[in-house]
Amino acid sequence: MSPFFLLLIGMLIVVIGIIGFKWHPFIALIVAALAVSSLTPEAALYEASLSKEARGVLLGQQENLETLPPEIVREHVEAESLSKSWFVSRVTGALGKACGGIALVIAMAAIIGKCLLDSGGARRIVSAMMAAVGLQRTPLAFAASSFTLGIPVFFDTVFYLLMPLGKALRRKTGKDYLLYILTIVAGATMAHSLVPPTPGPLTVAGFFGDEVSIGSMMLGGLCVGIFTVSSGIAFAYWANRRWEIPLRDEVACDEPGDDSNVGLPSLGFSLAPILLPVVLIGGQTIASSLGMESDWLKFFGDKNIALILSAALALILLATSRFRAEKQSLRDAVQEALASGGVIILVTAAGSAFGATLKETGIATSIGELFRSEGSLALIPLAYAVTALVRTAQGSATVAMITAGGIIAPLASETELAYSALYLALAIGCGSKPISWANDSGFWVIGRMSGMTPLETFKTVSVMMIVMSLVGLAVVTLGAVLIPLT
Repeated sequence: MSPFFLLLIGMLIVVIGIIGFKWHPFIALIVAALAVSSLTPEAALYEASLSKEARGVLLGQQENLETLPPEIVREHVEAESLSKSWFVSRVTGALGKACGGIALVIAMAAIIGKCLLDSGGARRIVSAMMAAVGLQRTPLAFAASSFTLGIPVFFDTVFYLLMPLGKALRRKTGKDYLLYILTIVAGATMAHSLVPPTPGPLTVAGFFGDEVSIGSMMLGGLCVGIFTVSSGIAFAYWANRRWEIPLRDEVACDEPGDDSNVGLPSLGFSLAPILLPVVLIGGQTIASSLGMESDWLKFFGDKNIALILSAALALILLATSRFRAEKQSLRDAVQEALASGGVIILVTAAGSAFGATLKETGIATSIGELFRSEGSLALIPLAYAVTALVRTAQGSATVAMITAGGIIAPLASETELAYSALYLALAIGCGSKPISWANDSGFWVIGRMSGMTPLETFKTVSVMMIVMSLVGLAVVTLGAVLIPLT
């Protein structure tokens, strides 16, 4: 059975399941993984599980195993075992492996985000940035704040946090409402797709193994994010001059009062849980690339250790904050964070399992044969296009990134890249932005919270996301050519 046909079956199950039958993404991804795994021929399983070197030696020579090197024979035995294993076991095995790689990081990120919100740390960050730039440059503060908060906090939560401030400013100034909306969206949505520990970029980096570390994905996402968010801000100013979006009275608005900053923690303490993992993980990555590794830096720069330390710091922030006063206990805050994070872990792990079953079909080899004559640079727009197609079809940026990562990462391992695989991971992140429309939950969250109609949301927010994604693709492609990092 053709790998392309199996890919089509899997994609149809995901898209029809989520859109047509209103399945939860976890269910759709698991059903797709089981379907693809059950239909994958044994020969494809055997070939796909071999390394490139072993495949060249083994195919057609299984009868002469005694003459082959021990490592090649070992790969043959493992591939034979995998090809005869039960399809359900392959899916559950991939699910468990994915959970092992991401569960702790996502759980800690959820705790960090919850503590930042309940302690008032998130509000302190926004207030400080707004005070630093002044009223005229408040849109820049919105973009910077939403990007910063979007690293540990999920997109919709960041939007819920910042929109009341945008509405309050609109009432104060009497103008620029669309500008406030778009700059909030620009920062949060790009952090969501480019910078771990948010689930999409975290999982995509994991697909590429040692070729793309979490630290390099963080640093690369921050660099690309500067360009994409800047283009989003530029579009926001242009759109704000072109269209006037009124602040409609029927829109619920929970605005902060005049004493909203009373009892907030300090700016440094509020930023610490966000910056600590970036510094530790990014620092370890930079030190490793410069040949300056040390045992203590390797320990503290581990993604799990860094996020655990950051979560502990966030819990101290919440425990010592006067802002939370009569609010829930630390136990309740952690319980809520883990409940929301658990769903993300399951969806992300299911997406990884689906990606693993696609890899077993041999789809990477088949796609590679189509693009071999085009050169490895063609893989960057391919990664972008595959992600954009999946995103447009089913709506979720995270699901699109995970699905595309499962297709592109094996393909990258089959190709002699002239640049770091990091650029492919970043291209996947940029490709998860277009096109936000009616099947995207974020599309409706933005519309309902801002009071914009679906048409207004599409011609402003959706178009801005397309602009940012194309700028990101251009930056990633240019970076692969000028700074290959190999």
